Amino acid sequence: MRGSCLCGQVGYEVSQLDSPIEHCSCRYCRKAHASAFNTAACVKPGHFRWLRGTEVLKSYESSPGKRRYFCGHCGSPLIARRDGLDAIIVRVATLDDDPGQTPQWHIWASDEVPWLQYGPQVPAYPEWEPGHH
Repeated sequence: MRGSCLCGQVGYEVSQLDSPIEHCSCRYCRKAHASAFNTAACVKPGHFRWLRGTEVLKSYESSPGKRRYFCGHCGSPLIARRDGLDAIIVRVATLDDDPGQTPQWHIWASDEVPWLQYGPQVPAYPEWEPGHH
């Protein structure tokens, strides 16, 4: 599976996911991803490789021992590394290919935003909502 950032300058390849996919609503993920939650999976280092753009990668230590990596040009969060974890945490939404799995659990639900609502009760459109200009 291949993945990339929004501008396409950084690309990576994953041969397999080595953990289930999970959603995380912790305050750090919400802020780092500007989203109600982050979706991630672990990949062993031997199953991950950068294809291009490592020279534009930036990182930030968001909590002790956890470093988040993102494109220094467009800002897309791509992976994270945690001290003591022999795996790369891949941001599943940056995959360009379908991982063939669905999330198995949601962690830090205690930090979930109160306004989050999704599902059949929220109208869905194939692209923009009607009347969007």
